[in-house]
Amino acid sequence: MLPDHRVRQREYLLEISRALTEELNLNALLSRILHIAIEMLGGHAGFIALAGDAGDWHIAINQGIPPALLSYLETWLASLSDSDEGAEARIPEINRMLSDISMGMITGVGIAMTVQHRIIGQIFIFRNYRASFSANDYSILNSFANQAAIAVRNARLYTQVTRQNLRMAALLSSVADGIIILNPDLKVLQVNHAFERLVNAPADELNHKAFDQVVRWAKPPKGIELNEAVKSQWQWGSTKDLFLEGDMLRYPPLDPIPVEITYAPLFSDEGELLNIIASVRDITRFREAEELKTNFISVISHELKTPIALIKGYANTLRRDDVEWDKAMVTESLRVIEEEADHLTAMVEDLLDATKLQSGGITLHNTEVDLAALISDLSKKFALQSDKHQIFTNLSNDFPIITADETRLSQLISNLLTNAIKYSEGGMIKIDGEKIEENVQICVTDQGKGFDPMDVPRVFDRFYRSNGVVKTTKGTGLGLYLCQSIVKAHGGRIWVDESYHQGARICFTLPIKTQSQLTL
Repeated sequence: MLPDHRVRQREYLLEISRALTEELNLNALLSRILHIAIEMLGGHAGFIALAGDAGDWHIAINQGIPPALLSYLETWLASLSDSDEGAEARIPEINRMLSDISMGMITGVGIAMTVQHRIIGQIFIFRNYRASFSANDYSILNSFANQAAIAVRNARLYTQVTRQNLRMAALLSSVADGIIILNPDLKVLQVNHAFERLVNAPADELNHKAFDQVVRWAKPPKGIELNEAVKSQWQWGSTKDLFLEGDMLRYPPLDPIPVEITYAPLFSDEGELLNIIASVRDITRFREAEELKTNFISVISHELKTPIALIKGYANTLRRDDVEWDKAMVTESLRVIEEEADHLTAMVEDLLDATKLQSGGITLHNTEVDLAALISDLSKKFALQSDKHQIFTNLSNDFPIITADETRLSQLISNLLTNAIKYSEGGMIKIDGEKIEENVQICVTDQGKGFDPMDVPRVFDRFYRSNGVVKTTKGTGLGLYLCQSIVKAHGGRIWVDESYHQGARICFTLPIKTQSQLTL
């Protein structure tokens, strides 16, 4: 039968073995190691110092160390961090320093914690009675320290992996695009919150499903399908990314959505396909922008063609030598030519303004503006352009003089009146104005069909025109975009009054006092 101290030693070593396999929390593990070491060697206090990746030392755990000594040890260990020596060279210095400190602790011993020939820390044990540590104590502590080092390394690795997983989860959660992680069999392992929102289904319903059950197409997409890439392009370890574009089906009640998917393969060092990362991006805005661009080119071509044809036609008519035109005919022809030239000029100026606004190249030149007088003059001018509309103004008596760019405000009011005449067959057009605290508010109301609620969020977008008016009414889709830009440049805001249902009502506010010069 083994002596009692041998039995205890064996029990301690078994305890360390259990700690090695059971405990992965680093702080709990270190506390357990130190407690066993103190008890195994009959000590009264101790601490474990760990070496960092940069060679710096710090006290990770302590037991029974007086605060004054602990503070001194921490300061002293921190000073060792500035040294270029390795951890192994510092251990004798640590031991010499501790042997010179009594603080009621008579004897002490320190053993390095080594794993794979690398010192990761040291265990220090103290006794407060006169009894030196024997060779057997050193042997026991050394065996114990080696096992403890393995346990600490495993706990550190576990902590690193856990933190990496947390960082990865946080990264996936914060990415705006949808992310799908697939295994080589094209089964879904994980999706992020963005993809859940995009497809309108929780992760629990998507995980472990086949990829083609999660990403379904309304019609065949453009590009190489994922299963084809796995069989052909990626079978030899090629890391070439795969792009696919199409309309992805979503769970009810959402309609299909245009998306672009980038598939990136992840291979092992041996060339084995481990995972596939799919990034799913909503390209609705890109599709809309492309459609707007196409529509704009079509519209502007038509808009330019009509006045050019009229100008050319009337000019050719007037140039004919075989006909004598009376003065009335010449006057009417010149009037049409002048009006169409003005129409062309207005379109060109709108296009130039839109381009300058996009690049921030228009500057406001502010002066004192009598907005009431400006509105009155424009109302009289536009009243002559249509015999089907009556334009009324209703401005409060205290309507103030404001600081603004008069030319741009004239363009703003003109665009709103042009829209009111263009999109209503007749009736009253009303301009209301009042002072509200430090701002003035203007509303232009007509008796037309009004705005479709589906169009309201986009009526101020550049080149946007409602599907219902594209084929029936001329326009470039720049009028309200320019209005919004002018209002914003003055520090105001513009909106569609959705509470008005007898036609369209657009309101805007302007500050009474603005800076002397602002850039759009």
